Amino acid sequence: MNTNPKFSRHTYSYMDLRKAVGWIGILLPFTLMIGVLFIFDEGVIQESISHYYYTGMGDVFVGALCAVALFMFFYSGYDKRDDWAGHLAGVFALGAAWFPVTETGTATGAGIIHLISAGLFFFILAVFSLFLFTRGDANPTRQKLNRNKIYVICGLVILACLISIAIYHTISFAENSKSSFVFWAETIALVAFGFSWLTKGEAIFPDP
Repeated sequence: MNTNPKFSRHTYSYMDLRKAVGWIGILLPFTLMIGVLFIFDEGVIQESISHYYYTGMGDVFVGALCAVALFMFFYSGYDKRDDWAGHLAGVFALGAAWFPVTETGTATGAGIIHLISAGLFFFILAVFSLFLFTRGDANPTRQKLNRNKIYVICGLVILACLISIAIYHTISFAENSKSSFVFWAETIALVAFGFSWLTKGEAIFPDP
């Protein structure tokens, strides 16, 4: 084990960054709602988290996605698969931030890019939880086994939310209906993403 104080300091700083990304995921939807409620005279619950782009909290929405994207670009895991997954997640996060969702009506070019980017971003987050975070030593500690259970649950929750959103869009497009279903599904997915990354930062079941 490397006991160099500088090495340890850098390791703990990296773990803190993972925790910060997790907190961004968990707090983003609630921050957007609270900001709209107490600062701006607008609808508290939008059709989706992406629709907050058109509210007074739009800069917060874009800034949070850019912060996550920046970390993903510099994320370093066990091997090249982790690195490429991080790079792709960063690209898709920027796509969702820089190309706004179509506010109303049929999706425009930018709106289509946004939907594809957001969907693939959540998919990559599920891949992180299900296949990348669960890897480790041949003889994992009890804490590591417990963390793996959280990763799998979070990954499955994210995938379930993605599938439910896809089904909802199919039904709502046919019926031309609107509701806050996508917002709540995305909120659940972001909370699952946040818990997964908090666990990866060993805020939950840390090794001794």
